[in-house]
Amino acid sequence: MSKTFKALVVNKKEEEFSLDFKDVSINDLPKGNVLIKVHYSSVNYKDGLASIPKGKIVQSYPFIPGIDLAGTVVSSEDPRFIEGTEVIATSYEIGVSHFGGYAEFARIPGEWVVPLPEGLTLEEAMIYGTAGFTAALSVHRLEENGLTPDKGKVLVTGATGGVGSIAVAILNQRGYEVVASTGKKEEYDYLHTLGAKEVISRQDVVPEKIRPLDKQIWAGAVDPVGGNTLSAILSRMQYGGSVAVSGLTGGMEVPTTVFPFILRGVNLLGIDSVYCPLELRKVLWERMANEYKPENLKMIAVESNFEELPKHLTSILKGHIRGRVVVKI
Repeated sequence: MSKTFKALVVNKKEEEFSLDFKDVSINDLPKGNVLIKVHYSSVNYKDGLASIPKGKIVQSYPFIPGIDLAGTVVSSEDPRFIEGTEVIATSYEIGVSHFGGYAEFARIPGEWVVPLPEGLTLEEAMIYGTAGFTAALSVHRLEENGLTPDKGKVLVTGATGGVGSIAVAILNQRGYEVVASTGKKEEYDYLHTLGAKEVISRQDVVPEKIRPLDKQIWAGAVDPVGGNTLSAILSRMQYGGSVAVSGLTGGMEVPTTVFPFILRGVNLLGIDSVYCPLELRKVLWERMANEYKPENLKMIAVESNFEELPKHLTSILKGHIRGRVVVKI
C-alpha cells in the first residue's frame, strides 16, 4: 500500500474555503476498525452541500466528504470482515462527521459496514447508494403498512431525482401502477422507460389551493419533496393509504390538518435512512440485490471518473442531475 493516496478534501479557515484533490495518509483517516479500498462512491445532495462553505453539513475541517462508498476490505479488526471482502458503507456519520467515500481509502467502524450481497456488483451498489436505500426503505414501509399492487395507483414525487427514479423502478418491478411527478417535461420518456404508467406535472399534484380533503386518488406515495407537495398528497390519499416521506426539498413546513388522518385513516411514514438499524439495513440490501432489483437499474446512473467529481457536486445543487451519478475512484 502506498504511503499516500488521493482524496477530495474540503477545508475552511475563517473566510477562506477550498475544495481540492490532495494526497492524504492512512494515518490521517479517523478511527475505525475496517480499512476499505474504495472502488466507487456516488453524488448526493448532501454531498453537494458539503462542498460549499455554507452547506451546514460538515462539522469540522479539513474533511473528506462522500456519504456513500463501496469497495474491498484491506484490513480489519472486526471478525465479520476479512481481507478481500466486498462491502458497502453508507449513512450514519459517513461524509458528515466521519471522513467519507471521496478518497481511495476509507476507515469505517464495522457496525456501519454491510457485506455486498450476492446479486449486486460494487458499481450497482453505488447506483443505489443512500438514495436507492431510501427508496427501498420507503417501499418496505409502505408494504409493511398494507400497500399491495391491487390497492391502486402509487405516486412518486421528485421522480427524476435519485430517490424518485429508483422508487419508480422498484415499484414497477413489484407490479405497482406508478404515477411519476416531475417538473421536467423533457424527462417524461425517461420516467416511462423506468416503468411509470403515467407521468404528471408538479401542478397536477399541488393545486393553487390545497383543500383539507380532496378527491381520493392514490393508494400510496413516495415523497422525497415535503412541504406543500406533502400537504396536497395527504389530502388526496385513498382511505387507509400511506405516504412515505424522506425529504424536504419543498420545504420543512407542512400546512395540513388532522382530517386525512382521522377521517381517512391515512398513514404518514417517516423514512430515516441514516440511522436505520443494521439488521434491517442488511435485509433491505439483500432485497435490493434480488426482488427489488429492476432490470433497468443501470440506466438510472451515469458513471464519472474521480476528477470530474467537483462539477457533479455543483450540478446536483442546481438540480441538473437526473437519477444518479456513480463515481469511479
